[in-house]
Amino acid sequence: MTAYPHLLAPLDLGFTTLKNRVLMGSMHTGLEETKDWDRVAMFYGERAAGDVALIVTGGMAPNREGGVFPGAAGLFTPEDIANHRIVTDRVHENGGKIAMQILHAGRYAYGPECVSASPVKSPISPFPPRELDEDGIEKQIADIATAAARAKQAGYDGVEVMGSEGYFLNQFLVTHTNKRTDRWGGSYENRMRLPVEVVRRVRAAVGPEFIVIYRLSMIDLVPNGSTWDEVVMLAKAVEQAGATIINTGIGWHEARIPTIATSVPRRAFTWVTKKLMGEVSIPVITSNRINTPEVAEEVLSEGCSDMVSMARPFLADPDFVKKAAEGRGAEIAPCIACNQACLDHTFSGKLTSCLVNPRACHEKEIVVATAAQTKTIAVVGAGPAGVMAALTAAERGHAVTLFDKAGTVGGQMNMAKQVPGKEEFHGLVAWFETMIDRAGITLRLEEVATVDGLTGFDEIIIATGVQPRDPEISGQDGSNVLSYIDVLRDGAEVGKKVAIVGAGGIGFDVAQFLAHAGESPTENLDEWREIWGVGDPSRTPGGLAANGPQPELAARQITLLQRKAEKVGKRLGKTTGWIHRAELKMLGVEMRGGVNYEAIEAGGILVSSGEAHAAPTVIEADTIVLCAGQVPDRGLADALEAAGRTVHVIGGADVAAELDAKRAINQGVRLAASL
Repeated sequence: MTAYPHLLAPLDLGFTTLKNRVLMGSMHTGLEETKDWDRVAMFYGERAAGDVALIVTGGMAPNREGGVFPGAAGLFTPEDIANHRIVTDRVHENGGKIAMQILHAGRYAYGPECVSASPVKSPISPFPPRELDEDGIEKQIADIATAAARAKQAGYDGVEVMGSEGYFLNQFLVTHTNKRTDRWGGSYENRMRLPVEVVRRVRAAVGPEFIVIYRLSMIDLVPNGSTWDEVVMLAKAVEQAGATIINTGIGWHEARIPTIATSVPRRAFTWVTKKLMGEVSIPVITSNRINTPEVAEEVLSEGCSDMVSMARPFLADPDFVKKAAEGRGAEIAPCIACNQACLDHTFSGKLTSCLVNPRACHEKEIVVATAAQTKTIAVVGAGPAGVMAALTAAERGHAVTLFDKAGTVGGQMNMAKQVPGKEEFHGLVAWFETMIDRAGITLRLEEVATVDGLTGFDEIIIATGVQPRDPEISGQDGSNVLSYIDVLRDGAEVGKKVAIVGAGGIGFDVAQFLAHAGESPTENLDEWREIWGVGDPSRTPGGLAANGPQPELAARQITLLQRKAEKVGKRLGKTTGWIHRAELKMLGVEMRGGVNYEAIEAGGILVSSGEAHAAPTVIEADTIVLCAGQVPDRGLADALEAAGRTVHVIGGADVAAELDAKRAINQGVRLAASL
């Protein structure tokens, strides 16, 4: 008897059956652009072997003007078709099914050739689009249909037509971007003509026994977006035009409401998809912030959808479905929705990967194979770098002993998990504990490793992390001064007026922690929706609340300070930094850059401005919290090297940079894979 009867139930599509109710959602990884098709096949093949029912690729351009950037991958030549056949063959060999997403970016295309319904420039691109005439529209329809036919030739089991997230087809649907007065604009019947015609032509191009998914924006989260009646009208028309499945899209890329970041509550938008259930007779998929089999099962059992789409969880663990089916749910490496190695990489032009699983998209490069020679390995430090090094080494057959002076594993993630909006770190620390136990690693907590105590090991890995950097401010030894460790780990009492020294990731975390009182909005969907102004598309077009965001009152008066004369928070994550800045702004946190810390006094902190140390003023504060960066904790590594021992130093002990768990885990896995 499975714990996930709805999740693991097959889905009969008539001409084919999906083995369960899990779709691996589309992600642009950048793999296709590497031209290493064996590498692409390894990535998708591993996920197929993990028993996901249906994989959807990253978006493939139907033509040059529709690519998300110049040179974006697509199916343009017989050689392209042959290369994609390498991928589909691998997926089928591993028992899976795969659909190719056809993505026309419209005005989101990052290039001067971009086209759209009207010449309305996107706020996230410098290129104004060219308005298409009748011939231009026909060309786009024909190119999308041709891409679908080529996908079938390449061995795909289906295609997904991307009609959401503010891309090309979505741009025709709403008056926000469609200002036309011809048969492609004006009334909604006219505005939906293009996506319906695209689906009809795609179906005609591929025949009846081929999966056609339409990705439909069910809540745009932009002004003048679709009404709910329009969403339902389009869904019915798309079904009639030949779609096999309707998938859910949430929010345009330019929307100023977070939709998939870690601070978004789990399954935050499944209520939207549930509204469509019963309006169409074809299966409906829901998406966004579904990251455990328990959450997915709950969503399906409540009738919110017929299938669930999970994308990033398959970066974190390609065996997600297989582990769930085998009763090993606790062993699923959790997606923490951090965006650091996936979306941040994508929007920086880097290859996608995963903080939790650096092998994602690097399967060909990082090979974790049984070691030719078994060694005894000591790992000192049970933070993310040390734990992942220990787990990888143990997987290869080495005998591993893991030391930490603390009483629990996880290192500074145990502080991160205290921050409202970062509750997912609880699951990551719990996964560390589970996997250490199941890997047979000897765990020695509350033990300070010494040079003498590490005698006899074949390899020594130092992952001792970081120590707070000394900001050297006059008066910092006062009773009104705390470190971020005092606040986040030790629960020190903090006054009602707070000045935070340092506005990097830790400073923002401390501000978030101190600004909230009571339940985190991430744990309360109704509160989160009210704070961000998420309404119901049946009441307001686009699903923006009529009264706008309604932020909560901050628990304290907080001033966040930084030395750099730049926008506070500028160096935070590319796709999440704006969220952190917006959250603190809504909470009334004052943010000041370009300050010098002159002295800490009984009543606050004396600061000045610029190189001239101009305009010294006292910022009143009951408590000053120091978040002024970190330095590597290399004491043990230096002592071992002085004693003539060879050591490997990873994580914060190697480079202290804003508690960079992505780099730390990557170093740990790569090192252990090579020993």
